[in-house]
Amino acid sequence: MTFTALPGTRAPVRIWTDPASIEEQALRQVRNIGALPWVHGVAVMPDVHYGKGATVGSVIAMREAVSPAAVGVDIGCGMSAVRTSLTAADLPDDLSGLRGRIEDAIPVGFRSHDHPVNPRRLHGTGGWARFWAGFDALTPSVAQLRDRAGKQMGTLGGGNHFIEVCLEAGTDQVWLMLHSGSRNIGKELAERHMAVARKLPHNADLPDRDLAVFLAGTPQMDAYRRDLFWAQEYAARNRATMVALLCQVVRDALPSADVRFDPPISCHHNYVAEERYDGVDVLVTRKGAIRAGTGDLGIIPGSIGTGSYIVPGLGNPDAFCSASHGAGRRMSRTKARKTFTASDLVAQTAGVECRKDAGVVDEIPGACKDLDSVIAQQTDLVEVVAHLKQVVCVKG
Repeated sequence: MTFTALPGTRAPVRIWTDPASIEEQALRQVRNIGALPWVHGVAVMPDVHYGKGATVGSVIAMREAVSPAAVGVDIGCGMSAVRTSLTAADLPDDLSGLRGRIEDAIPVGFRSHDHPVNPRRLHGTGGWARFWAGFDALTPSVAQLRDRAGKQMGTLGGGNHFIEVCLEAGTDQVWLMLHSGSRNIGKELAERHMAVARKLPHNADLPDRDLAVFLAGTPQMDAYRRDLFWAQEYAARNRATMVALLCQVVRDALPSADVRFDPPISCHHNYVAEERYDGVDVLVTRKGAIRAGTGDLGIIPGSIGTGSYIVPGLGNPDAFCSASHGAGRRMSRTKARKTFTASDLVAQTAGVECRKDAGVVDEIPGACKDLDSVIAQQTDLVEVVAHLKQVVCVKG
């Protein structure tokens, strides 16, 4: 489909779904964003739903300003995927052992590594000394988190983060996939800067103080950009570390398979980038959206049991070269826990080796939008080159 323009906003707002299908709270947020004086334009993805300050599934181009809440608290959250030389026939009939090996190698939930992962175990990821030296320049109030950040490098976290073993439709090729971000250090940095932004005088009359912005040329903006870009790099390195650990798990579990791995595909979906549209330099915030420039490879996952898509971008400037980051939620986690039971989860995740207990009921497929419908609404943003179906899913 092509976009629908939302009337009555100061900056152009383009929506890649039926506006009538967007929950009232989220649509109000979109209008609030479009009213900000610094906004050049907004693109709303088909997986849009209510979030703190800015909607999840929104792409916001700002001139000389950025809103920390429009990035979210998990700075740099995103996806990585690796195609392997394995096929379904190479996998064991009982996948519980493989799931257990993954959970042993990669801490989930609030767990961390006992000791920081040795970066020499990674392939093709260097610059670690420079990266960790940057920690000392971060906001001083996070200095005590250095040891924790080191031990959380290469860990999954909880919530909607996951690690999966998938099969490609039509070929049965095995893929490895994961979703995670900047862990506790990203959250701590984000919350500190959001609190600073809310107190700045130029944000006093905003319709939603959670949309508070930093302005270019101010020390607050400089401090946020420094911490933001460091946290985005942390998130990318965190995923690279987990990919390396996950590949080693597969090698160890299938020693006779002589498995080979393609270069990873990796993309942020909560981040800021410096880009140029309509002849204007802007800061583009993607909160629950991926970059989909021409040929950019992206990952659009669904919920447990519904699969994921590998998508090259089509470079649509109307959407600021963006696409959705997933299926998106159709109900809150609280409502999902009230609506569904562990028995429902068992039924809806049939055929997937994964947790099926009450602790992850809020991640049930029924709480999410239909992924195929979401993909169908953005055929002018991406094309599909692979459809993956998970057979193992690890969650915190």
